[in-house]
Amino acid sequence: MRWSILSALLSIVAVSVRGQSSTVDAFLAAESPIAKANLLANIGPSGSKSQGAKAGIVIASPSKSNPDYLYTWTRDSALVFQTIIEQYTLGLDTSLRSQIDNFVTSQKIIQQVSNPSGTVSSGGLGEPKFNIDETAFTGSWGRPQRDGPALRANALITWANFLLTQSNSSYVTGTLWPIIKLDLDYVSSNWNQTGYILFKNNLVFSVNHSRKPRFDLWEEVNSSSFFTTAVQHRALRQGAALATAIGQTGVASGYTTQAANTLCFLQSYWNSAGYTTANTGGGRSGKDANTILTSIHTFDAAAGCDSITFQPCSDRALANLLVYVNAFRIYTINNGIAANQGLATGRYPEDSYFGGNPWYLTTLAVAEQLYDALIVWKQQGSLTVTAVSQPFFTNLSPGVTIGTYSSSTSTFTTLVTAVKDYADSFVAVVAKYTPSNGALSEQYTRSNGSPTSASDLTWSYAALLTAFGARNGVVPISWGASGLTVPATCQRNNGAGGTVAVSFNVQATTVWGENIYVTGSVNELANWSTDNALLLSADSYPTWKITVNLPPSTSIQYKYIRKFNGAVTWESDPNRQFTTPSSGSYNLNDSWK
Repeated sequence: MRWSILSALLSIVAVSVRGQSSTVDAFLAAESPIAKANLLANIGPSGSKSQGAKAGIVIASPSKSNPDYLYTWTRDSALVFQTIIEQYTLGLDTSLRSQIDNFVTSQKIIQQVSNPSGTVSSGGLGEPKFNIDETAFTGSWGRPQRDGPALRANALITWANFLLTQSNSSYVTGTLWPIIKLDLDYVSSNWNQTGYILFKNNLVFSVNHSRKPRFDLWEEVNSSSFFTTAVQHRALRQGAALATAIGQTGVASGYTTQAANTLCFLQSYWNSAGYTTANTGGGRSGKDANTILTSIHTFDAAAGCDSITFQPCSDRALANLLVYVNAFRIYTINNGIAANQGLATGRYPEDSYFGGNPWYLTTLAVAEQLYDALIVWKQQGSLTVTAVSQPFFTNLSPGVTIGTYSSSTSTFTTLVTAVKDYADSFVAVVAKYTPSNGALSEQYTRSNGSPTSASDLTWSYAALLTAFGARNGVVPISWGASGLTVPATCQRNNGAGGTVAVSFNVQATTVWGENIYVTGSVNELANWSTDNALLLSADSYPTWKITVNLPPSTSIQYKYIRKFNGAVTWESDPNRQFTTPSSGSYNLNDSWK
C-alpha cells in the first residue's frame, strides 16, 4: 500500500497549502528514521545490508544484479558522509562519531590503492569506484571522474573545521590534513582539463574545450560538468582556508589562485536561454539535475542569494530550476499536474537508463533547493525578483513584478508561502511513490511510479535526510562563498602550455583488410571509444605508427585494437600507461599483446 492520502491529494489539481503541508509533515516524520536506519545499514562493517564491506565503506546499494551496485563510489560515499558529518557537528546525532572515524580510515586506505586510473601520484584519485573490500575495481568503466576527490575533501574539511573548534588540532594536522591535501592537490592540478578559459571584465573571452575533465557524475558523458566544477571550487576555497588555519600558508595561496580561476570557469555554463548547461557533451540539452545538486551541495547561507556561486535563492538558480522541472512533463505520471505543483523529476530528459525514469534523490533535491532558498530569505528579511527569476516567481504567483520585497510586505508573505508549498509538493510526489515499508530505490518508473533499478540506494536516503533538515531550517556551516567576485581576467592551463608529440609504434602482424588502431583515456585518444579510435599507418609494416599531440605532464592509459570485417579485438589487460613529459616529444615502442 502506498501513501494513500497523498495519492488522493495529488489527484486533485488544487491542493490546499495546509493539507499538503500537514501530509508532508506526517510522511517525513515517519520516513526520516527509516531513511536514517537504512542509510546506516549500507555502511560497513556492521551495517545489516553491507556484509563484506570494510569499516567505513559505503555501499551504493545492496543490489547485486540488474544493476550490480555492490561497490563503493568515492562520490556517493563523500556525499553520504557529508550528511553524517553535518548531523554530528550540528548536534543532530552525536552517536555517529565512530562512523566518521571509520570513514577517515577507509579513505586513507582507498587513496593509496593502485587502480586503472593510476596510482595516488599518477591520477588514481580520479578512480570512481572500488570493491567493498577496499581493492581496485578493474573492469571497464567511465573513468576518471574528477568530482570524487573534491567531494571527499569537502566532507573531511567540514570535519576538520569542527575538530579545530574542539581544540583537536593534532588529529587535524596529523591524520586529516594528509588525506585532504592529496585530494586538494589533485583538484588543483586537474580541475581544468578543458585547456583554458579566459575572462575579461567578467565576460567569457575565450574557451578551449579541447581537453575535457572526464566523465560527469552520471558516468555517461565525457564532458565539462557544472556540478564537478562547482564542488571543485568549493573544495579549493575552503581548502585554502583550512590550510591557512593550520599554518600551511604556502599551499593555501596556490589553492586560492586556482579557486578564483575555477570560479571563472563556472560562469561559462550559464546560457542566454535562461538556464545552466549542465554538461557540454553527449548531444544533450544540458537540462540536468546536475545543476540542482550543485545548488544544494554548495549551499552557503552566508552568501545570501549570490548568483556567481549559484546559491539556491539566486535568480539564476531559480530560473534554472523552473526550466529543469518543466523538462520532465514528458513523464506519464506528471500528466495533468498544475504548473505550480511539483513533478517527478529525473536526471535529464534524454535519459534512457532503465527506460529513463524519475529518481527519488533528484526530486528531493528540487525541494531541498527551495527550502534552502526560504532559509536565506527569512534570514535576510527580504526577497528580490529580477528579470532572470521573474518567470519562476510568476509561475507561483501570477502578476508579481520585478523588485525587492521586505518581510513586512504582503508580497513577501505570498511568495515565501507559495515557494514553501511548491517545495512541499515535490516531497509529496516522493511520498506518493514510496512503498509502505519506506524503502527508497534509485528510481521510480515514469509510467506508474513503481520503484525500479537499484534497491535501497544509499544516496536516496541521504537526499531525504538533507531535504528534511533543510525544511526544518538546518543551516550547514559556511564554506566561504560570501563576498566572492569573479576576477576581471583569469586564465588556467594547468601550468603547462602547448602539447607533446607522442609517437605510438606497435609491432603487429595482420591479415589483409585488418587494421590497427589506438584509443585511450584522454580526449585526444578518443576516450576509449572504438568507433573513434585513431587509425595507425602500416607504411612501416609490421610496425604500425601514428603521432598524436597530447597534453603535457599527464598520466595516460591506452590500448591498441584490431578492426576486421566490423569486429573489434582489444589487446589483453592491463591497460598500457605512461606519463607525458612537460614538453618536447615522446616515443612509445610496443608489441601487440
